[in-house]
Amino acid sequence: MAEVVAVGPEPTAETLRLMALLATGATDRAIARELGVSTRTVHRKIARLQTLLGVRSRFQLGVCAAGHRWL
Repeated sequence: MAEVVAVGPEPTAETLRLMALLATGATDRAIARELGVSTRTVHRKIARLQTLLGVRSRFQLGVCAAGHRWL
């Protein structure tokens, strides 16, 4: 399992919304529509969060986000 790392400032409201949508199993297309962005932007945001939290998969991202109480 990924090590929980310190991440600095609290997540933005958009990041929390993105994580909540991922947790529901929403597709990237549905997330993009809900956030009013492109699917490419959704991919970039998820990749950025994975890098920030030091994880490699979306599953690990969810576990780590839950550990930080972002969900």
